Amino acid sequence: MSEVKNINKPALDIEGAVARLKSVVTHTPLQYNANLSRKYQCSVYLKREDLQIVRSYKLRGAYNMMHQLSPELLAKGVVCASAGNHAQGFAYSCQKLGVKGVVFMPIPSPQQKVNQTKMFGDVFVEVVLVGDTFDDTAIAAKAYTIEHGMTFIPPFDHTAIISGQATVGVEILDDIKTLTTDPIDYIFLPVGGGGLSAGVGTYFKQKSQNTKVIGLEPEGAPSMFWALKSGEPVELENIDKFVDGASVKRVGDITFSFCKDALDDMHLVPEGKICTTILQMYNEEAMVVEPAGAMSIAALDDYAEQIKGKTIVCIVSGGNNDIARMQEIKERSLLYEGLKYYFLIRFAQRPGSLKEFVNKVLGPNDDITRFEYVQKHNKEAGPALVGLELRSKKDHETLINNMKKYQINYNEINKDDNIYGYLI
Repeated sequence: MSEVKNINKPALDIEGAVARLKSVVTHTPLQYNANLSRKYQCSVYLKREDLQIVRSYKLRGAYNMMHQLSPELLAKGVVCASAGNHAQGFAYSCQKLGVKGVVFMPIPSPQQKVNQTKMFGDVFVEVVLVGDTFDDTAIAAKAYTIEHGMTFIPPFDHTAIISGQATVGVEILDDIKTLTTDPIDYIFLPVGGGGLSAGVGTYFKQKSQNTKVIGLEPEGAPSMFWALKSGEPVELENIDKFVDGASVKRVGDITFSFCKDALDDMHLVPEGKICTTILQMYNEEAMVVEPAGAMSIAALDDYAEQIKGKTIVCIVSGGNNDIARMQEIKERSLLYEGLKYYFLIRFAQRPGSLKEFVNKVLGPNDDITRFEYVQKHNKEAGPALVGLELRSKKDHETLINNMKKYQINYNEINKDDNIYGYLI
């Protein structure tokens, strides 16, 4: 990573956070995973924060900060902005402390996370949907906070939040001693605004200096990646919001001050690869993980050689995955794995052209998943949108060769095309 600017780091109170959270959070399990260990020829342990009370680690930071507010400030109420998981941890904290809270969430937030936030907050929390991204939502939330004289509980950029998230690392190092005598060689953890990576990374640098701390971001939202490249936080113009738990335009100044020293590597994970991992963990392990929670496992393929024979910890940061998103997750996975393609095809205007396409161009295992004429009123001349799902990635080459052999007039649409975004 490039040289970064010298930014002073404030002090963290990690041990104090452990004491404050002891009776509130679940000490989540650190589990050996036999399938992943066999696949990568190493020892893989999963830190199951998807099994936390609110199904993510975010409760730790929110409660730790709120617990330290004076009775006078708590009486005025608290506000947060969140894509979902911080909102749920904040809401649960409001309910436990009996404090009025207002949660601002982006309009595209999964409905499951909105509902869960209301459930955890009960009568103590109001949810307001505003903005398209976390950053838009945060602006509205902070304005509301000032207007009503309340206290803002940030999702990541505060020492009390970072200290709370660091307790994940405390539990990992406590529990690993009961599972193996080997030291932890690598820890993989997701990075959004940087609270978890700042806290856990810093704690590991203090207590387990030889552990390589690997931060992970989705390819479509590389905020920390570019912050480290630039030597300071930068605001990205556009981000892919799919990995909603780890997609911010700008990481925090405070979290960056810790992460620049705590992270040994910053790696980007394709969204499609994350989707494949979500499906694999569900089918093979009966685990429901959200996109941000799957990143630590999804990245292992890219580190397969380095981690061979090593002891690895992957933080599964959350399991708040809306079932309504599964079709999109499957679609992104298939596109990434090279098993699904879309074409605009102009069939020859003669009898039997469509039958010829099905019988001669398509392979025995190719499946038509979508067929739609693009021009509704002139089907004879207009192209058809055809979606195909293949059994194997290598079948794509055969399909294209058959298209050319039978002189099919086609345009292939991939996930980066403007046409794909418009039609699919």
